Amino acid sequence: MVEFIKRDKNDIFNKPLLGFLLKNRKFLMSLRVVVSALFFYGIYYGFAHPGKENLFTGALFWGIFWALFMVATLPSFGRIFCGICPHGFLGKYITKYGLQKTMPKWMQNRYIGITLLVIGWWGIYYTFPSFWKSPLTTALLFYGVTLLAFTFYIIYKDMSYCKYICPIGTLTRAYDKLSFTKLETYTDSCKDCRTFECASACSYNLKPFSFAKKNQADDCTLCMDCATSCEAVKFTLTKPSEQLFSRFKTLNAEVWTYILILGAIPISMSFAHGLNRTKIADSMIWNQTANYFGMSEYAGGFAFAYAIFFTIFFSVLGLFLASKVLKKEYTLTFATLGYAYAPLFILGSLGHTLGSFFTSDYQEIVGGFAQAFGLVVEVEPLAHRGDSWLSYFGVLKWIGVLWAFILIYKRMKLIEASKVRKVFAYFFSSFLLFFFIGLNFYSGYVFKTYGAKERGDSMHKSAMGALKK
Repeated sequence: MVEFIKRDKNDIFNKPLLGFLLKNRKFLMSLRVVVSALFFYGIYYGFAHPGKENLFTGALFWGIFWALFMVATLPSFGRIFCGICPHGFLGKYITKYGLQKTMPKWMQNRYIGITLLVIGWWGIYYTFPSFWKSPLTTALLFYGVTLLAFTFYIIYKDMSYCKYICPIGTLTRAYDKLSFTKLETYTDSCKDCRTFECASACSYNLKPFSFAKKNQADDCTLCMDCATSCEAVKFTLTKPSEQLFSRFKTLNAEVWTYILILGAIPISMSFAHGLNRTKIADSMIWNQTANYFGMSEYAGGFAFAYAIFFTIFFSVLGLFLASKVLKKEYTLTFATLGYAYAPLFILGSLGHTLGSFFTSDYQEIVGGFAQAFGLVVEVEPLAHRGDSWLSYFGVLKWIGVLWAFILIYKRMKLIEASKVRKVFAYFFSSFLLFFFIGLNFYSGYVFKTYGAKERGDSMHKSAMGALKK
């Protein structure tokens, strides 16, 4: 065990305030207890006050936890949300005294979690817009997920639920690679170590001293247990997405996460909550398909299905053609270049999330907390829709596009091929980016040319209500 070490300047643990907080067991414990208390109180409050008058449950889960905290921290500090997650926090104690069984191989499948998220949440969200809106269904959702998590913690070891079953487990692991921080160790100090306190402290059975060599932190949730156990652990500031500039052990599930989440959120929202607000919404293919089958009330579900289809089509087609041009196996091309799609969702969503926070979420969060704790607070939104300065948040989406183009260039360097082949492969592997860009320009064109529906239109009200949630 290392007792003292001279830290690098870019080591966050070397910063007076952040270093103290992130390595202070009492502070971290207090923070997790508070978050857990809010989490379970939010569930209780949803059951106790199931009607629309309950502002707190929705504000807590859909205003703070998702999307504000999650979307804001993933591209900055990484999986820090997982480090304070009530499931992970309590799961460490539950699994410690549980059955400690090894999870069956068929369950060690990262597609389980991402499928639960994409289909179980977003599929239902678009198909049945009002289903997840009420405080009661929100409470039921998190109550059910909590029971599921605790059951897995009791049975299986190594926090297997977080790795494979948790709906946001693979998502946070995938988007963590965009952050400008990384956790690893001072390798010179680890050479003579024989006690391995950092590994012994890890509930996920990880080896922090191997992170630097592998250029990734595996399933690390930034709980900081290793950092409070050994001084050789460091948490450093890096260039944004620096990890994606070099080689590491790729996971196809992470690439599919980028593709599916892009389709499920920004693309689906552009269809169901964007173009569906225009005066020519009835001519859109998803609405025509829904009408053809006599299922117009489920048009949002058809918009979701088309969004997923188009996103998969352009990404797979582009990477397939790139593999042919490069004369490489498709699996290699997919795993190498597919990581470049990471910024598209996270930056686009960040702009939307920040805009919503200023126009509505801030007011709902403050009002919700005041309601839940018996306070009388009058609060106004920080901004109003139409305020010119809010348009600056839209720039984040285009930063994400530019970032993706840069990542394709950087990761193309990891493939051995002639420059001419790489130029053509770059074009093909950018198909998904071109589709994303084209959709945004097309949406702008339709709104400008045909205009939005009248506010009294029922479909418009439904779409805006869903978007607000």
